[in-house]
Amino acid sequence: QVQLVESGGGLVQAGDSLRLSCAASGRTFSDRTMAWFRQAPGKEREFVGGISRSGGTTSYADSVKGRFTISRDNAENTVTLQMNTLKPEDTAVYYCAQNTYARAIVPTIASSYGYWGQGTQVTVSS
Repeated sequence: QVQLVESGGGLVQAGDSLRLSCAASGRTFSDRTMAWFRQAPGKEREFVGGISRSGGTTSYADSVKGRFTISRDNAENTVTLQMNTLKPEDTAVYYCAQNTYARAIVPTIASSYGYWGQGTQVTVSS
């Protein structure tokens, strides 16, 4: 059974940084692509960033490229999202997700991820 638990959300000002962490249980962590998604009120859930099983490949949404960095530690079963130069439009609930299958690619669609955390709120004030 896979469980994902996010932490690190909060209220910050525009331009600040925040670091989100996701702790995963289960034996499949190192065999699965991991990703972060976010969902703002009234909007659909959107891909933020993803990382391959080894950590050698990353993918980001255009809106966060150059500001956000995703990383993973397979020994600790954790994935991290470092968010710099935050903007009010980054305000959302952020979700950690694990790919359902062992794939080399980094999918950007939510339906590819079968396991989700409960989400952590990030609020950026202007």
